Amino acid sequence: MSHAGKDKRLAVYPGSFDPLTNGHLDIARRAAKLFDTLVIAVYALSAKSLLFSADERLALWQEVIAAEGLSNVRAEKFTGLTVEYVQALDGDAIIKGLRSSNDFDAELQQGLMNRKLAPEIETVCLLSNLDQLFISSSLLKEVARLGGNVTDMLPTVVAQALRQKLHV
Repeated sequence: MSHAGKDKRLAVYPGSFDPLTNGHLDIARRAAKLFDTLVIAVYALSAKSLLFSADERLALWQEVIAAEGLSNVRAEKFTGLTVEYVQALDGDAIIKGLRSSNDFDAELQQGLMNRKLAPEIETVCLLSNLDQLFISSSLLKEVARLGGNVTDMLPTVVAQALRQKLHV
């Protein structure tokens, strides 16, 4: 996976993370064990309707990374093509989390396009833990908006931020 003459492997875990969930955190923890450096890449521009700003999503990741003691992980904002961002960091891989066959189909298409654009960058897919298969940011936001308790599916600082944002 390493580029010629390079001994440190860097992976990028991209996403909108609106908000980041325990499922996202699980993927980040596991990816951090596989690579020397993991960059959580918070996509600043999204076609999705976002609850948290890019700066808020970045700050939440930074708090969670610090609380988890993930010393080889950092969070950054990015825009544009993921493969170009990974190339700019001299990265080796893009990390993707898979929950379902729908995720696989979408990530396969994206991964093949990324492979065409940047064949030197691998796409590494990590399977979700069984207890987090049903967790998605959009579902958690909807349940929280309707007054449901989602605190055990989010890192503590994210659960607090979500309650404040939704005034619940």
